Amino acid sequence: MSIPFVRTFAFTYGQAERLSQRIMRVMANNPGPFTYTGTGVFIIGGSDRVAVIDPGPDTPAHKDALEAALDGRQVTHILLTHHHADHSPLAGP
Repeated sequence: MSIPFVRTFAFTYGQAERLSQRIMRVMANNPGPFTYTGTGVFIIGGSDRVAVIDPGPDTPAHKDALEAALDGRQVTHILLTHHHADHSPLAGP
């Protein structure tokens, strides 16, 4: 049995979407051949401390969206799956 490639899913760029009680996703508005619909940034954790997986591109709109999604929670870990320009630049700021 193969894992299906989901080609359509509903999202709004720059808005945090709750996927489960402890997982949120923010889609960066950087669609392209390598990013498909855009980079998916995942926020994992509870109400006060979280980890961010692949923080995404360092653009003002995406940075603002990620800060809004964090809603004052402390980022204790930043995890990078790889260092391409669509996944890692916002790790520094």
